[in-house]
Amino acid sequence: MTFHRARLTELDIQRLVKAVDDDERAEAAHKLCRNMDRVELDDREREAAQKIVRLLANDAAELVRRAMAVTLKASDLIPNDVARRLAADVDSIALPIIGASPALSDEDLIEIVRAGSNLRQIAVAGRPSVSRDVAQVLADEGGEQAVRILAANDNADLSERALGVIVDRFPASADVVTAVAYRQVLPLHITERLIELASETVREHLVSRHAVAPETAIRLAQYARERATVDLVEQAASSVDLPGFMAQLNQRRVLNASLLLRGLARGQMTMLEHGLAELANTPHHRAWLMIHDAGPLGLKAIYDRAGLPPRLFQAFRAGVDTWRALSAEGVDTASDAFRQRMLERFMTQRPNVPRDDLAYLMDRLDQAPARPMRAAADAA
Repeated sequence: MTFHRARLTELDIQRLVKAVDDDERAEAAHKLCRNMDRVELDDREREAAQKIVRLLANDAAELVRRAMAVTLKASDLIPNDVARRLAADVDSIALPIIGASPALSDEDLIEIVRAGSNLRQIAVAGRPSVSRDVAQVLADEGGEQAVRILAANDNADLSERALGVIVDRFPASADVVTAVAYRQVLPLHITERLIELASETVREHLVSRHAVAPETAIRLAQYARERATVDLVEQAASSVDLPGFMAQLNQRRVLNASLLLRGLARGQMTMLEHGLAELANTPHHRAWLMIHDAGPLGLKAIYDRAGLPPRLFQAFRAGVDTWRALSAEGVDTASDAFRQRMLERFMTQRPNVPRDDLAYLMDRLDQAPARPMRAAADAA
């Protein structure tokens, strides 16, 4: 019999009973529990070890109970009834046991989850393994932080139904969506739902690591292009050097009809003026005169010189006419109200503009950043 095994006797229990100071008993408890957990015990020694465990679990000092709970949190020496008692103790004692003890059954863990303590739900969610039944209850009833930790735990057996519930419950939580997205295995339909909710970086991860239907990849690429276009329109509105900004966009080959029409529909006439001037290689003052010419030829001439698609000219004509009419009504062209009225009137008064062309260019002008991608794609 080894030295450690020889120590697991009634004498150890007596030493614990005789110790008066809480710190002394806690230190003795830690040493005994560590030694018990390190060696293989025969039946007699295991019986003696469990006597010690029960004695410590009933100790009046929280420090002693905590020393035992932390040291034996993952040990099979703790019987189920003792583990349940410790799991109902104060958090400093309960959380180590809830987070690791193999003595707790699925029924015990489900009961703990349903009791509603956020910290205890988190402890269950982060266990070395979480069964499918326990994971489902956490998905159904757990708090946001517990669900995030559950989703991030690849040793949690999350069914397709549980993953769907998590996405349904926390679609606006970036932390939860990201945790689900970075799981090692995801069903296809969960991946596609996450693409609609996740950040750009997480979407890239989903596309590169998980199976994605071809139509989803196409929709994602279209969304990225539209988001980039809207961002450029917003940047143009705040640029202090608009001619330089337009020149830079032209060098990058992104100064095009879609960008200019989106800017026009938002009421950004100055962007259109400088954009056409840049594309037509014409001074701004001359482009201004041609755009604002009351006759039918000026805008057409600068538009053609800019090399923009002939089939979209009527959309630009309608946009310029709408802008001019609103300006004549005295609406502040720099206001949000002007941009909203500009968009609404342009969309309802578009003579001779092919509907498909306009839908392609105008879909989600103001709502794109906020609307779900699937709904936006269906509307296109």
